[in-house]
Amino acid sequence: MGIVEEAHNVRVIGGGERTIVLAHGFGTDQSVWRHLVPHLVEEYRVVLFDNIGAGPTNPDYFDFDRYVTLEGYALDLLAILEELSVESCIFVGHSVSAMIGAIASVSRPDLFSKLVFLSASPRYLNDVDYFGGFEQEDLDQLFEAMRANYKAWCSGFAPLAVGGDMDSVAVQEFSRTLFNIRPDIALSVGQTIFQSDVRHLLSLVTVPCHIIQSTKDLAVPVVVSEYLHKHLGGDSIVEVMACEGHLPQLSSPDIVTPVLLRHIKYDIAV
Repeated sequence: MGIVEEAHNVRVIGGGERTIVLAHGFGTDQSVWRHLVPHLVEEYRVVLFDNIGAGPTNPDYFDFDRYVTLEGYALDLLAILEELSVESCIFVGHSVSAMIGAIASVSRPDLFSKLVFLSASPRYLNDVDYFGGFEQEDLDQLFEAMRANYKAWCSGFAPLAVGGDMDSVAVQEFSRTLFNIRPDIALSVGQTIFQSDVRHLLSLVTVPCHIIQSTKDLAVPVVVSEYLHKHLGGDSIVEVMACEGHLPQLSSPDIVTPVLLRHIKYDIAV
């Protein structure tokens, strides 16, 4: 196992000829894909990994300067693909990892046959003629709450993000993975993600994109999926699912897994 693989806890399972890469979002780790993976291993070579800074990774590897922008994570993704000798893959990115995949595809479109976005947003802040869902004041309050008492913030944020009560398995799971992140790293990553703006790169993304979204998502308004569809440089398709929450693969697997499998298997009809 190479250095990059070890740092990211890379796991490669399944025996298929085609490679599929599953990338998790903020506050989670590769375990967020546990409902999807069993459906993929017979047909695909499945690559799972943890973003640097996620709970299971060594916090000493987290470089606050490198990860102040999403490009640092995109470089990590490309390094993983290189170390595994991946020539082409289907990339499934949840939340921020959708944009990380998009950024990576701009420099190396040959490595990606398609991008599947789940709960993706190019910008979380509202702007002139753009509705991201948050005002700067909202984000400042969020960051201050993380800074003041990270454990309390996790307990409050998890049910809001997942869209359920504290007793649900999905909320408990997200609370666990959130709390596993070192608080100063979580704050830095949260600031990088919520203040990010990738809109200027969308027209440069030429790989086909499948945009999948919940009907109701605290972090990503439904209109954002249409914005992506309109501004991406290549072919794209949108599907809004009859479920709620920012982590629907965890909270509504019965709905989300078949949708993801369909978009993974079938290409956009041109």
